[in-house]
Amino acid sequence: MAKLWFKFQRYFRRKPVRFFTFLVLYLTAGSLVFLHSGFVGQLAVSQNQANPAAGVPAEVAELPFLGDLHLGRGFRDMGEATSIARRYGPWFKGKDGNERTKLGDYGGGAWSRALKGRVVREKEEERAKYIGCYLDDTQSRALRGVSFFDYKKMTIFRCQDNCAERGYLYAGLEFGAECYCGHKIQATNVSEAECDMECKGERGSVCGGANRLSVYRLQLAQESARRYGSAVFRGCFHKPNNLSLALPVTAAMLNMSVDKCVDLCTEKEYPLAALAGTACHCGFPTTRFPLHEREDEQLCAQKCSAEEFESCGTPTYFIVYQTQVQDNRCMDRRFLPAKSKQLIALASFPGAGNTWARHLIELATGFYTGSYYFDGSLYNKGFKGERDHWRSGRTICIKTHESGQKEIEAFDAAILLIRNPYKALMAEFNRKYGGHIGFAAHAHWKGKEWPEFVRNYAPWWATHTLDWLKFGKKVLVVHFEDLKQDLFVQLGRMVGLLGVAVREDRLLCVESQKDGNFKRSGLRKLEYDPYTADMQKTISAYIKMVDAALKGRNLTGVPDDYYPR
Repeated sequence: MAKLWFKFQRYFRRKPVRFFTFLVLYLTAGSLVFLHSGFVGQLAVSQNQANPAAGVPAEVAELPFLGDLHLGRGFRDMGEATSIARRYGPWFKGKDGNERTKLGDYGGGAWSRALKGRVVREKEEERAKYIGCYLDDTQSRALRGVSFFDYKKMTIFRCQDNCAERGYLYAGLEFGAECYCGHKIQATNVSEAECDMECKGERGSVCGGANRLSVYRLQLAQESARRYGSAVFRGCFHKPNNLSLALPVTAAMLNMSVDKCVDLCTEKEYPLAALAGTACHCGFPTTRFPLHEREDEQLCAQKCSAEEFESCGTPTYFIVYQTQVQDNRCMDRRFLPAKSKQLIALASFPGAGNTWARHLIELATGFYTGSYYFDGSLYNKGFKGERDHWRSGRTICIKTHESGQKEIEAFDAAILLIRNPYKALMAEFNRKYGGHIGFAAHAHWKGKEWPEFVRNYAPWWATHTLDWLKFGKKVLVVHFEDLKQDLFVQLGRMVGLLGVAVREDRLLCVESQKDGNFKRSGLRKLEYDPYTADMQKTISAYIKMVDAALKGRNLTGVPDDYYPR
């Protein structure tokens, strides 16, 4: 054996090129094995899609002991997964449609659109309204917003959800696998029989046809907003009392269109474009025009003279869009000029929106927030307070997920942010395996990671709130859902606890810049409920405990949507 090894060494010493050739072949073989395992994993996920609960062990029916469960300061070391599974899901498509697959690849065939379409419409009635089959042209799309394709798993809900997430008013499906979004339909209606292709990921449902779109009008959530190109629709509003002060730039436009008014205000560097019949007004959200009292859209329903499908408002009721111009009135941030005499926590369970809340607080106050931990990715996104020690006194408040008595009593006051546990758990699971705005792979949801995560983290969701209510010295409770729905009021409460005087105009500026870049897109949302019946039973019991604890301190209990199941 030794003689053989010696000959092997001598062979490669004399011929180094052969050694490198051998090394390359070895690495290539390893890569092929890795790729093969990835494709096998993807196939397994696809085969299990029909039964999402398969292979997921049921949770224990009894509630785990809550006691002193918390992760402590060691939580800071719980970084994102070092090995992220290959990303599955749709790929984005440009507007030109150059990569369209040939029609012969889809299969399908004509069948009764009327019968199966009726089932689909009834099933989708609550979130969208089916409005018909429309002609589509690759050179001039009927819906001209975002589009994406998935030739294996496209469903009606998936398309609708993605379009609604981006604030579009319409969602259309074509060729059984393509999804198009838009703010208006720029095509003619055709016979229902021409939309005759089955959805690739949903048997018995129709997803358009050959150059034909099955179009739905979306019932957008309250926090969603329609888009017009790069502009965001804000609503219909009554003319402000002092127009020249509220909206300082005005231009008459006989051939009025949304594009023309938005372009004018963008060029003038104003974040708001208000259409008033044949007049275009530009300005900022201010106390004179706060955009808090939205009117019925029918009051603004006067068609644009240069645009058939859009409303341009009236001299009394304005249609308002938000342009892409950044409102710089609230973008300045700095450290506190003098060391703070008190430490205020921004406390939350992981996944409850702490990073977003920090973004809002920094915009509203103009001061950096700190952290009990250090996250380099957040520092690179502009959270300069990340590198300061949490006791430095240079930041307005300190992010923390701690829930132990010693850690809580180290703070003089706290803003306690609470979120629906079903959504918070999924958000933290995505963060753990996909980063701050990424997503966990389907293999993680289907494997042992998800049930183990719920088993360990669900009781922590409850103990976190219970501990802060018990040991916190001065605690302001803010529900994540209330902050989303009524940001102006809730952010005002938070700033009040921080002891900073903030102008209303600055808070209005924050409203218009509220999203930042911390929100996950809707493209990778799960199309099934990952929670088993036992998980739901356990989590519901924790919700009742937290609700009782809040009410026991004369606070508002948890929102109704914490009980979605």
